[in-house]
Amino acid sequence: FQSRSFQPDFVPRDPNAKPKRYKYPAFYDPYGPRPPPSDKIIQLAEKIAALPLEERDQIQPALAERTRHPRMQQISVEGIGMSSQGGTAGATKTEEKKAEKTAFDVKLEKFDTAAKIKIIKEVRTFTSLGLKEAKELVEKAPVVLKQGITKEEANGIIEKLKAVGATAVMER
Repeated sequence: FQSRSFQPDFVPRDPNAKPKRYKYPAFYDPYGPRPPPSDKIIQLAEKIAALPLEERDQIQPALAERTRHPRMQQISVEGIGMSSQGGTAGATKTEEKKAEKTAFDVKLEKFDTAAKIKIIKEVRTFTSLGLKEAKELVEKAPVVLKQGITKEEANGIIEKLKAVGATAVMER
């Protein structure tokens, strides 16, 4: 059931009139240009930059307290399910693990220019880079070639690089 109600004071719109133009708000572009900061902000930034490092480290906690910004709580999952004795035994195990370094980096120190092509080919095998990227990486020596690998894998890479004429070291 439809019903129409007619208003007695209805004035018909002029057919030749242009429609109203609405100004839509500008959308927020996080990567777009930003307006320059005010003089007050620039002066504040200069004062902060002039502070010693110890005092600059105190700014963030003081602002968080002043604005009553809730502090993020750290969540620790260490010790959960590690042993039947609870979290204390698990904590000692994690301390032992921290003492042992498990992730190593392989750094190319220098290389023989005559063996540059062989070194680039070898770098490509374990970095899965393209020819151009591997060439640029080798030419930047000294440079870290691979990060966060096991000690055995790092030793294997170092041996392969030494075999083709490069000097590489393992960093912790």
